[in-house]
Amino acid sequence: MYTQIEIENHFEGKLKIAYLNQPETYNSLNKVLLQELKNFIVACNEDENVRCVALSGRGKAFCSGQNLKEALSLGNVEEERVIQKMVVDYYNPLVEEIAHCRKPVVSLVNGPAVGAGAMLALICDICLATENSYFSQAFVNIGLIPDTGGTYWLPKLVGRQQANYLAFTGKKLSANDALKLGLIADVFADAEFSAKSMEVLETLSNLPTKAIALTKKAFNHSYENDLKEQLDVEGIYQQDAAETEDFKEGVAAFLEKRKPNYTGK
Repeated sequence: MYTQIEIENHFEGKLKIAYLNQPETYNSLNKVLLQELKNFIVACNEDENVRCVALSGRGKAFCSGQNLKEALSLGNVEEERVIQKMVVDYYNPLVEEIAHCRKPVVSLVNGPAVGAGAMLALICDICLATENSYFSQAFVNIGLIPDTGGTYWLPKLVGRQQANYLAFTGKKLSANDALKLGLIADVFADAEFSAKSMEVLETLSNLPTKAIALTKKAFNHSYENDLKEQLDVEGIYQQDAAETEDFKEGVAAFLEKRKPNYTGK
């Protein structure tokens, strides 16, 4: 089914991890890989048994960004607008699927995340990184702008000044510095990364999945709504959450003073 990513299943299929599996190119992105990632996210979104999704990389890097050899082989950059077509046809659909996935999507950054590879990590709902990994908005180094949602998410994650600084300079940002800026969620020592990140993924795989999906949906609305509109969204989605089986289980567990057993329904 997949030729450039590898899939792992954990916790009886509640967690699915897709590993970018092109270590010889430091997991550089190409049409096939981007399409496979999109298909993977779509499949996870539709599978009711899946409650958490993760992306990581095989080898020494998380992702080195777009495979430039492929991009430049697609045709005349100016006359055929091949770069725009690549962005519109392959990058944007993946960004949208991650943003609207009804399951939490977590990036496990195991090494350098550069250019589109950095943004692939950062557009996920939660980004966890090894201590020795780094992030770089390297687009500017070859005269390009941030894509893969970069111009949308960077200012929202770190503010205008830091977004400009990172995008204009392509500065390499260590995982710890990225954490301080609020760019990522957490950093673990390399030796502990597998175990620590799996603890987070296991927790997410056993939480009330529909409540997380509604939270994510509400957060997405907040970037466009004023306060009144957002309060209306909260009321609607709170009612939707209150009609789930997990809400009933959560209340019952609270009253019975026991740990809840959520099913994601």
